[in-house]
Amino acid sequence: MSIEGHAWTADRFGDPREVLTWSPRTWEQPAEGNIVVEVRAAGVGLPDSLMLEGVYPLVAHPPITPGQEVCGTVVAVGPHSRFSIGERVFGTTQFYAGSGGFASHAAMAESMAFPAPDQLTDEQAAGFYIGYRTAYTALVTRCGLQPGETVLVLGGAGSTGAASIALAKALDARVVAMASTAAKRAFCTALGADAVIDRDSDLLRSAAAEHTGAAGFNVVIDPVGGEIADAAMGVVARYGRFAAIGFASGSWPTPNVADMVMRNYSVMGVLAAGFTPEEDRAHMGHLLELAATDRIATPLADVAAMADVPAVVASLGGGAPPGKLVVRA
Repeated sequence: MSIEGHAWTADRFGDPREVLTWSPRTWEQPAEGNIVVEVRAAGVGLPDSLMLEGVYPLVAHPPITPGQEVCGTVVAVGPHSRFSIGERVFGTTQFYAGSGGFASHAAMAESMAFPAPDQLTDEQAAGFYIGYRTAYTALVTRCGLQPGETVLVLGGAGSTGAASIALAKALDARVVAMASTAAKRAFCTALGADAVIDRDSDLLRSAAAEHTGAAGFNVVIDPVGGEIADAAMGVVARYGRFAAIGFASGSWPTPNVADMVMRNYSVMGVLAAGFTPEEDRAHMGHLLELAATDRIATPLADVAAMADVPAVVASLGGGAPPGKLVVRA
């Protein structure tokens, strides 16, 4: 059985408004361990822009159908599937194989798909997985965040930053968030950040003095990279943990190993992938428990139409509103 539909597809790298076209597409009957869903909503993130620029490691060449995460209805399953036709699920797509979520349908690995709980709308479910799984991997799995510790979140108004603020607060930590505009700083405050500062290296030092007694931050969450991340390493506490997640600034941070040794802190890479299915289910189970008790929620920004995907992805280069962008099918 094959499924006919359409997908936003680029056959070359470039500006999403120029290279993406809504093109006919066929999805074949999935093999064991895979499913196909009819897309109800899809999350939008910086990697969607990076893959169209040709600088995203998991997408080496066109054709490209972006859209890393979706909420959808199962319409086809492989042999021995744990999912049923008609079931509502959410998770990550096989964008790396050309079947992203900016489409009428999307392919998903069963290990990366989860039943969508009733308390999450389609839009909330579509924007939940990557932000919160990344935040969980950084805060819990890699940094071992403890109640009462103080967390600095760079890029606090972005998808990962916003999820990190909310999750850290739910785990009883103190949070200082950094954001570049007044609107973004207000957004971080609404999420529960204990303090919010402008993107300035001098303010980092004063914030560390004010909120940690000059001891430094126990955990730094960095989806930004670049010079501000390098400056943030200077305010990590003794035995602190710096979580390198992304490079929204255009460049990765450059750790000073001698400084790490002399001040006994760690810099660690964070990727919310490569876990066993059992680990994925356990981590997601913990997150959904927090969601069910209203301790965390998808920090939604705008909800656009699927027809507006090229413009929405283009907006990620500057001027995008704070929070998680989602497109509705």
